[in-house]
Amino acid sequence: MSPYGAQAPARCRLPVDVYAGSVTIPVHPRRDRHGRGLRGPLLFPGTPGWTTRREDFDQLVADLVDEFGGRWPAVSSIEFGVEDVPPSDPAEWEDHSVVLARVFPADRRRGLNDRIVVYRLPVVQRCSTSGDIGDLVRRLLVDRISRVLVIPPDELGGPGF
Repeated sequence: MSPYGAQAPARCRLPVDVYAGSVTIPVHPRRDRHGRGLRGPLLFPGTPGWTTRREDFDQLVADLVDEFGGRWPAVSSIEFGVEDVPPSDPAEWEDHSVVLARVFPADRRRGLNDRIVVYRLPVVQRCSTSGDIGDLVRRLLVDRISRVLVIPPDELGGPGF
């Protein structure tokens, strides 16, 4: 016996195809359940709204690194990374203010290259628009790359820097 009594409610019954002996299930691809609108994805893969802010920031840094690598081949020897926030314990030689990016020098005995890490959330909190974020990241990368390669920042940044 079902929990609904002798028979299941009418909305639970499925139409039976008598000739084939099988049950056919009605399909409602565009149903509007309880007035909440049509079901389906709001954004499709490949559209700009599909990417997250983290992915957009990673792509911004990657594009700038490719741009610098095209002008200065020595940039390809540097490893770049993006983290959300800096570690809570700064190094002894760093001041205790907000860290936007950090340079980790190479360790040839261990086989580690120079590394530059950009911290996403402190950079985003300092800027008011997305154009400001691009400018600040460009300035950070120019400053950190110039420290690693021992090149003046205005020479690395190109015209207009």
